[in-house]
Amino acid sequence: MTTPVDLGRQRWMRLLPVAFVTYSLAYLDRSNFSIGVAGGMQEELGLSGAMSSMIGASFFLGYCLFQIPGTIYAERRSVRGLIFWCTLVWGLLAAAQGLLSSPALLLVVRFLLGAAEAAVLPAMVVFLARWFTKRERGSANAILILGNPVTVMWLNAVSGYIVELSSWREMFIIEGLPAVLWAFVFRALVSDHPQQAKWLRSREKEAVLAALDEERAHATPPSTFAAAFRSRPVVLLSAQYLLWSIGVYGLVFWLPSIVTAGTGQGIGMSGLLSAIPFAVAALLMVINSRMSDRAGTRSAYVWPWLVAGGVGFYLSYLVGPDNFWIAFVLLVAAGGAMYAPYGPYFAHVAEVLPRNFAGAGIGCVNTAGSVGGFLGTYLVGWLNDATGGTAVSFVMMAATLLLAALITPFVRASRSRGSAAPVRGTA
Repeated sequence: MTTPVDLGRQRWMRLLPVAFVTYSLAYLDRSNFSIGVAGGMQEELGLSGAMSSMIGASFFLGYCLFQIPGTIYAERRSVRGLIFWCTLVWGLLAAAQGLLSSPALLLVVRFLLGAAEAAVLPAMVVFLARWFTKRERGSANAILILGNPVTVMWLNAVSGYIVELSSWREMFIIEGLPAVLWAFVFRALVSDHPQQAKWLRSREKEAVLAALDEERAHATPPSTFAAAFRSRPVVLLSAQYLLWSIGVYGLVFWLPSIVTAGTGQGIGMSGLLSAIPFAVAALLMVINSRMSDRAGTRSAYVWPWLVAGGVGFYLSYLVGPDNFWIAFVLLVAAGGAMYAPYGPYFAHVAEVLPRNFAGAGIGCVNTAGSVGGFLGTYLVGWLNDATGGTAVSFVMMAATLLLAALITPFVRASRSRGSAAPVRGTA
């Protein structure tokens, strides 16, 4: 059997850094709104907590509405062209946030930013599937997804000091423009298919094309998104990811504000402290993914972490704001636990779905996650503003994570014998 090493490493050295940087820039321009709110934007523009929540959450409305169309376009047309235009547009929109003073215009720009970024993740997954075999795809997708916690980690650490040295407006502009430049770098470095790549050695190109052609010869024709929506495993996995994402994005978007309020520190130090949970998360993601691969099982490396995240949020609520540092340590644990299962989870999604539902099913699950992102971003901010504290929102995030964990055995029970796709990867 051909191994990833036999096929060559030139693709890994060229394409995976490009994929990592592309997704990292997308996540940067998605998430730095939280630093802007904590760094003075809310006060300068006179935004209520509810309005700040709605502006931040409007990103996910655009993201949700355009993700499946983006996936269809990526599968049928050019990923290279799609990512180029998406990157260019989202960079300009991200920078434009620093020029606006109207809440209504910010709401519109955040929605359009979500629409522009919606196709990036599914398109990158489609792109990697064109270049890497099933035996390679798990590691390739893991490197792509690692851009999530790594970006939030350094984003919080660096953006806070950018705001402190300039303002939240300059932060949006400084962090938005690199995506505009990267669009042209991306287009110059990648090709849609191996056979189009002049930079790829002939020996590796022939080996990869032969391996991919052999996989396609044994592949089951894909089903439609409509059929996937009617699949019980897809419904359950979508509900699970929606609940999970409420906790993830509730923390991502509001942790800097929570830390600023709890410590009384400036936005620079608050951003640095807010980076800690995501440093822990990146480490746990790698460790947990490797453990899952070695064990050859998935769900056992998913639900315990979701339970741990829920317990962390609930204990942080019990400790209360009067013991902030103890509560913060518990938040670090909860944040790390929430991220740890990403690799095994999306491998589980691919493996538990019928073969002809796998691509469409992952698109449906990821779309449900964007709905959870909207709910988490909006509800946490709204609850904190309405109650004057974080207690209720922490209990809500704890409950959603525990509910997500409880769905796991039902997903396993719904698997049809002989219908699972033996794919190891993340989306």
